[in-house]
Amino acid sequence: MSLHLMTLFTAHPAKLINLLALLFAFPGSWLLHATRRREQRALASIEAQRQRHPGAEPDLDWATLRMNRFFYRFGFACLGLALLVSWISTQV
Repeated sequence: MSLHLMTLFTAHPAKLINLLALLFAFPGSWLLHATRRREQRALASIEAQRQRHPGAEPDLDWATLRMNRFFYRFGFACLGLALLVSWISTQV
């Protein structure tokens, strides 16, 4: 089995490098999607609180905002790395 993988790598190195790019792209895109959905739910919850209690001003949690910002950065970094690895596979 390992001999088969070695011949596959030597025969088609660009395909395996693209597979590595996909392994970076999938978690990054999922993280961006999940963060965006969490952000939309939080904004909908704040809007619902405003409608229930018009006088009170609901506050955004700073820790959640920092966490969302980190997840956005990490997700975009994963996608950028996937793009770079994919570009490298075209040079092989």
